[in-house]
Amino acid sequence: MMHLSFSLTLSRNKETVITSISRLFSPMEVKLLSSVFGLSPVSSERVVGNAVLPISKSNPRRQTNRVTAINSVASKTHVGVQRIIKYENGAATIAKVVENPYLKAETATPDLHKSLLDFLEEARDFVGDDDGPPRWFSPLECAAQAQGSPLLLFLPGIDGTGLGLIRHHKKLGEVFDVWCLHIPVRDRTPANDLVKLIERTVRSENYRFPNRPIYLVGESVGACLALDVAARNPNIDLLLILANPATHVNYFMSQPLVGMLNVLPDGVPTLLEEIFGFKHGDPLTGMIDALTNELAVHQMSGVGGGILKDLFAVSAHLPTLSRIFPKDTILWKVELLKSAVISANSHIYAVRAETLIILSGRDQWLLKEEDINRYSLTLPKCIVRKLKDNGHFLFFEEGVDLASIIKYTNFYRRGKSHDHLSDYIMPTRYELKKQLDDHKLLIDATSPVYLSTLEDGKIVRGLEGLPSEGPVLYVGYHMLLGLELGPMITQVLKERNIHMRGMAHPMLFINSEVTFVDTQMLDKYKILGGVPVSNFNIYKLLQAKSHVLLYPGGIREALHQKGEEYKLFWPEQQEFVRVASKFGAKIVPFGVVGEDDICKLVLDGDDQRNIPILKQFMEEATKQAGNLREGDETELGNQDCYLPGLVPKIPGRFYYYFGEPIETAGKEQELKDKDKAQEFYLQVKSEVEQCIAYLKMKRESDPYRQLLPRMMYQASHGFSSEIPTFDL
Repeated sequence: MMHLSFSLTLSRNKETVITSISRLFSPMEVKLLSSVFGLSPVSSERVVGNAVLPISKSNPRRQTNRVTAINSVASKTHVGVQRIIKYENGAATIAKVVENPYLKAETATPDLHKSLLDFLEEARDFVGDDDGPPRWFSPLECAAQAQGSPLLLFLPGIDGTGLGLIRHHKKLGEVFDVWCLHIPVRDRTPANDLVKLIERTVRSENYRFPNRPIYLVGESVGACLALDVAARNPNIDLLLILANPATHVNYFMSQPLVGMLNVLPDGVPTLLEEIFGFKHGDPLTGMIDALTNELAVHQMSGVGGGILKDLFAVSAHLPTLSRIFPKDTILWKVELLKSAVISANSHIYAVRAETLIILSGRDQWLLKEEDINRYSLTLPKCIVRKLKDNGHFLFFEEGVDLASIIKYTNFYRRGKSHDHLSDYIMPTRYELKKQLDDHKLLIDATSPVYLSTLEDGKIVRGLEGLPSEGPVLYVGYHMLLGLELGPMITQVLKERNIHMRGMAHPMLFINSEVTFVDTQMLDKYKILGGVPVSNFNIYKLLQAKSHVLLYPGGIREALHQKGEEYKLFWPEQQEFVRVASKFGAKIVPFGVVGEDDICKLVLDGDDQRNIPILKQFMEEATKQAGNLREGDETELGNQDCYLPGLVPKIPGRFYYYFGEPIETAGKEQELKDKDKAQEFYLQVKSEVEQCIAYLKMKRESDPYRQLLPRMMYQASHGFSSEIPTFDL
């Protein structure tokens, strides 16, 4: 099916595509690729297996043994497919045909497509004269979860429909077994009995799958029920996600509401329908439905558009809302809410479950921030995620993605504890797009140049020289504040579909408030696959044949002093050679330059130690970050954490150079010798230094190193054009 879909796309532009191929590759490669894409008149069959084709003798450079990725044709035709071509003994082999979903990440659409309108449409089928009992249902969109996925039980808020996660069903359903609790409108089950019903399900599923964690996702009143269930079952592996938990009832607002409802006649919903004519199938309702759909089709942007669309949606479904919230049900829900809040607050000290609280900045009805602070101190493992600009109904709002929040907080696990390797979930195309957008200013301002080395030693522009298959260990220089990381990791993922798992300082995975940084600024490291640096994690990643990114200089290089740019601060003794050789990993040395072209370091660590208030700040930050090299008496073991004072410059350009891969396969026994391993280690370090020196030298001849020439080039050639650089 995949081959058929892209063949149909390509068949409409065969001449253009064949012309593009012929410009990029040798004649035999043209024949190979044309056959693969169904463009060759010789054969329209799909190429499978390892059919070997001879290569023209006219191009000696193509006679070397190498493996490369060809995706330029796919990129030109918007096809997310990558051909891994292997060159061996003068012949080309299709080593692998893989999808690259990230090739066109810039055009990705949001993962969550549904809206309040969809909720109201589906809620219509849930509203009737049913008087209970409450029951579970699993949305059809959630049928694609992987084997071994944890169970997620959604406990609804005040509406009780169980459809509160409707925008999130599809994405959550890929990694969870999702069940939703539906409480019929006419049901009058007390809070305590609802807790018992949920508890029976939790115990039953825990009995069936004792090693599978169970997530309880509760919204407002549902969060109170989740806390009660957790308090009653401290020995079951539960994880709580509480969205705007109802910690108290605002009586200043609720008492007038109850008083008003008590004096209104019972037939208010019917009366509203008669007055405004909002009955399903009526002409007025049909007109509003059409307007709503028109707004949805055009995807109106901005706050005003979203509010207007929701207004039409609510207006068109007033009968549905009136049946979800009839007068007697609202009065009952208020009493249910009061009892649930009292019960949860009284049992909070018995909860032992890991907890993630998602808190809105504009919800003042059912929670108080001081209560949340008390929860975060009382619950033993509690993360608080604050969304400043959102209201009470979090899961209906644009920009709120529950699955992404779970990734950002490392709150997803399939076993007894979170494993940064096996529990990691790859970013979606849209999540990568958001990262590209977040780094867009830096990328556009610095126009990065990426160079890599083929196996024959030839330096090429682009990332063609990176090994396609792991295990691979990338070892290089860490720029000031790690400015190179975001552009590099996203580009490698987008261009080559290679996912670098970066070894990062554990402080980047702290979910609690820290002195020196907003924790939400660290989301990018988690979503892009960062792993706390440790020998064990490096071992496990290489064992899994991953692409691992390691900075031996670590935080010492990222927080260097004045005049220390491009200087390596590696440990004296090797730390990665033996583990790389154990798994036969290729080691790719790389260098990056450009930090001195975008900013000037004016206040470094030495300066800040002489300023009392900044010295105190440094000490607190260093204490919170911890010491990875405790016992090391060198400067690497006594590195302070601080925020350097920078003055921006008119931006120059970033340059990345990946050197020739260094083989360790077959050297495990040799490198067990301490002296041999140390010699190999110094060789890798020397290669990194040579990469940096090469870039520093070559950038002097780049006519587009400065911003103005780059802007003029793009003004005449298009802003999406690739800007030239120095001659290779």
